[in-house]
Amino acid sequence: MAPTRLTSAAFAASGILFLVYPAVRPSGDDAAAMASTAWVAGHAAAMLGFVLLGLAVLGLHQVLGDRLSLRAAVVTWIGAGLTLPYYGAEDFGLNVIARRSLRDQAPALMELAQEFRYGLLAVTMFAAGLLLLAAGTIMAAISVWRSGVLPRWSGTALALGFMLFIPQFFGPYPLRIAHGALIMIGGLWLAAVLAGAARRPAALPEARHAA
Repeated sequence: MAPTRLTSAAFAASGILFLVYPAVRPSGDDAAAMASTAWVAGHAAAMLGFVLLGLAVLGLHQVLGDRLSLRAAVVTWIGAGLTLPYYGAEDFGLNVIARRSLRDQAPALMELAQEFRYGLLAVTMFAAGLLLLAAGTIMAAISVWRSGVLPRWSGTALALGFMLFIPQFFGPYPLRIAHGALIMIGGLWLAAVLAGAARRPAALPEARHAA
């Protein structure tokens, strides 16, 4: 049952990384925050979280084996692909701009950061990616609900976390940390039930197909 264990590990690691992201990232959006090592580390945690989420949902399909979980994996991968370029630019591009701004004592350089963050194409790709991630995790939660193998509610916390990914940007920073905790709970919940299912291989569709 190696695929199940790997899927469990991917959900757990992804969930934890989505809490690390707001917990490590500075709460401000000024040059000092963007120039910090914590800014780079926090956003890098989020990017790894998106990658592992895609792998986890693909692994969930391998466990459940139904068409909806396959669609969930495809939609999640597309969503992650559209989201990651924005996070990469936030992480590395804005960090370089902010460090140069502080080094040269040129606060006007930070206008470049705002031009990127609110550029039409960048924001559209970012929003579309996050909406697709929400759709993918909702589809995965429905697949879990219908499976009869995993506890019905075990996919709902993760789906709720990604449904709230865009709204949480507009709340106070403690809300963003709480949102990261919600995604971590969702990831750990699925990790736990998958680990439990791996100890009961006869209950899994993949095991029945192999028998």
